[in-house]
Amino acid sequence: MSTNFFRRQWIVPYLFLAPALIATVAFKLYPIFIGLWESFIYTSFGGGVEKRVFVWLENYQYLFADPLFWQSLKITGILTILINPIQISLSLGLALLLMRKSKYIRIIRSLFLLPVGVALPIATVVWGLMLDPYQGLVNGFIGLFGIPPQPFLVSEDQALWSIIVIATWKGVAFWMLFLLAGLEDIPKQLYEASKIDGAKPFQNFRFITLPLLKRSILFVLVADTATNFVLMVPMIILTKGGPMQSTNVLVYEAYRSGFYYQDWGRSLSITTLLTLISLIIIGFQLFFLGEKRDEKK
Repeated sequence: MSTNFFRRQWIVPYLFLAPALIATVAFKLYPIFIGLWESFIYTSFGGGVEKRVFVWLENYQYLFADPLFWQSLKITGILTILINPIQISLSLGLALLLMRKSKYIRIIRSLFLLPVGVALPIATVVWGLMLDPYQGLVNGFIGLFGIPPQPFLVSEDQALWSIIVIATWKGVAFWMLFLLAGLEDIPKQLYEASKIDGAKPFQNFRFITLPLLKRSILFVLVADTATNFVLMVPMIILTKGGPMQSTNVLVYEAYRSGFYYQDWGRSLSITTLLTLISLIIIGFQLFFLGEKRDEKK
């Protein structure tokens, strides 16, 4: 075959990748760039006329001087630190449980996957009814054991935990799918060999399951972190960031600044910082938990 034919072949992989690359640029990179640019602009409405002024870093200066921003950053950090290990631990435990051989395992797996098919807004509304402090199902249930009614979503101390419960119920089954796939991929011969050597279940988990499940756990950790950083639906529907700003996470503060107060400069500044913080945290996760490649050949 001619040399020109082989020279033209290099473009073929890029033609197949072109649709995904174009979509990534159009729907991911371009909005990030526009958001960063707009965060340097102050928009005002006077006399029915919109005025846009390029103010450089003034939006960020006002943001850093606002105690509400730091409170929202604190709540976002607390939410992420609490919810990530809870969701991943429960997802892993559920995946291990569903790996057990049973005649009805397919039916049991389907039941555990039901939350995946429920939209988050619908699940949030249902949980809001269940956690109602006066007529909620949860208070009715715990009352059977002599526990007094709890305020849940209207309590400064319990609202964030209630959000964590709702998000965990919705997310655990979804993340379990990836861990279950990772468990299914582990060769069964390894467990058979360890059984012959007299290894106990905990030793199997520590020396076989965890090391070979590392990639799946890392993926779930990164994806779960990114998802929880933009968790906002329960706050919009149930708490409006309250009570006493106890559930006012950064993404909800950005939403409120933009759509309630039309302060797009502040809103996009928060969004830009949230994106930067997410990238830094995910970068640390990939660096410290990712596979270290030996550079020596």
